[in-house]
Amino acid sequence: MSTSNEQANPTIRRLIGVYDANGTLRGELAYFVGARLGRAHCSLCDITHGLARERSDWQACRAGLPVTFDTFHRDDQPESVRSATSSTVPVVVAETNIGIVLLLGPDELRACAGSPEALVHAIESAAAAGGLNWP
Repeated sequence: MSTSNEQANPTIRRLIGVYDANGTLRGELAYFVGARLGRAHCSLCDITHGLARERSDWQACRAGLPVTFDTFHRDDQPESVRSATSSTVPVVVAETNIGIVLLLGPDELRACAGSPEALVHAIESAAAAGGLNWP
């Protein structure tokens, strides 16, 4: 049971990003081909991945965060995240001591324009605006 002090000062335990793609081999291939043909797009993928692997500038930004940043795909995201976001993707949420808090939706991720630094800044701004504390 959480106390009123915990609810007044929710603390981020981890960050979770959910890609607008399925995590199966078939899903990954479909996204890769669709993205190259202009039929599929995921703003979070643009920030974290290059053509075939995770971007080194994203790895550096992620390492500088005070909590872990885990990623999932549309089909393998935790049910608590799916429920909190009404299955919206891509998103970034904060897992806090009082539950899941939506930080960034598709529009905010698109506004990052593929920049890991812009993503970190957007996360920090959204956490502050939401009254969330870092550990």
